[in-house]
Amino acid sequence: MKLISFIPIAFVLLPCLVSAQDSIKNQIRYVRYVEQSTGAYEKKISQYSQKMLRKFSRQERKIKNKLVKLDHQKAKELFASDVQSYSNAVKSKVYSKIPFSGHLDTAQLSLQFLQKNGFANQYLDQARKNQEALQGKLKVTEDIQAYIQSRKRQLQEQLIQYTQFSKNLQSLSKQAYYYKEQLAEYKSTYENPSKIERKALSELKKLPAYNEFVKNNSIVGSLFNLGEDYNNTRSLEGLQVRTQVEEIVQTRVGTDPNARAAISQQLEQAKDKLSELKNKYPELNSAAEMPDFKPNPMKTKPFLKRLEFGGNIQFQKNSSYYPTITDIAGQVGYKFNKNGSIGIGISYKLGLGSGWNHIAFSHQGIGLRSYIDHRIKGSFYVTGGYEKNYFQPFSHVSELYRSHHWTESALLGISKKYKINAKMKGNLQLLYDFIPQDKSKTNHLKVRLGYNF
Repeated sequence: MKLISFIPIAFVLLPCLVSAQDSIKNQIRYVRYVEQSTGAYEKKISQYSQKMLRKFSRQERKIKNKLVKLDHQKAKELFASDVQSYSNAVKSKVYSKIPFSGHLDTAQLSLQFLQKNGFANQYLDQARKNQEALQGKLKVTEDIQAYIQSRKRQLQEQLIQYTQFSKNLQSLSKQAYYYKEQLAEYKSTYENPSKIERKALSELKKLPAYNEFVKNNSIVGSLFNLGEDYNNTRSLEGLQVRTQVEEIVQTRVGTDPNARAAISQQLEQAKDKLSELKNKYPELNSAAEMPDFKPNPMKTKPFLKRLEFGGNIQFQKNSSYYPTITDIAGQVGYKFNKNGSIGIGISYKLGLGSGWNHIAFSHQGIGLRSYIDHRIKGSFYVTGGYEKNYFQPFSHVSELYRSHHWTESALLGISKKYKINAKMKGNLQLLYDFIPQDKSKTNHLKVRLGYNF
């Protein structure tokens, strides 16, 4: 009898036990992911900062060597210290701005909550150490940015009368600008939550104790009343971290609850205004640091993010309206700037038969392609390419090695690109083949319908 009564209870408890085990596994995966992603982010910005400082140092050395020949005294004054002592120069300066990272803030609070509630594994301590190291490195990068901007302006002001330094000064401007943009790209990648994070945080946010912990320990979250969605960090970039806000409020208004409520209301209004301005000017981060050159937004993108994949289709016919051959092509391009790309592709020529009543599929050849695209105006692009095509039916791959069956094409034309959806763009190409017709079995004009994603 006892056994019979136990069975329903077991069926009730079993899902709870499975759910608890899944929750623990998700927490372990989350802590492991935080440990790895935080360490990788810290390593990236550390290595890139060192690389940038070396390049900045080399450029300053070139300026110094030129200036010594023109004005030895000015060179001595302007380069009083060793141009390689950037680390000491940065450490000797203290800047008030500390970068805010909502993603890092959330991860810190989450790990603190897990540790406080008895969760522990081999990755938790290392994750906390990585977070502390990252926080310190983010502060250093802000100091480096402020230092190189200050040094760049100083050199520009002192050397403005010398035309010999225009190229060197522009190089310094580019280095300062791309350093800031590259750090922003790293931050954007880091703050893009993974599936592991979203799942773990969604489970934590179901716990009232976690939400209360966040509310009590996140000053920014409580001031702006962000609640569970306070990790929308892009709208709060540039604000001081919670410790700074707490110190300022404590110094200015003390513990008066009415004064704190008034400040909270004013901050809410300021947040709305900042959001409005950032939505209106999404690409403008600092008007005081507008570049004096035309930036290449692709320069700070990682290699894989500069690749664009796509394909196109082209129909060929003999004398009737029926397309006897369909060219189906796939391609991959590399964006060298926001307006242009260069790439390669391969095409397969599918035979469709001789007419609507005689449809038959067959291998009619393949093609190898290269191309270049560049924007002319708006959504119109000039397109060029070089291709080699094998226009012979084949049944075995070995037949493709017959070099005398390959023909060449030199193409130039125009493309119209249009948006299909958020992830895909279409394009319509009209190309002219400059190879004489007696050396090619295709028509001079080619119309291709394609897509990119």
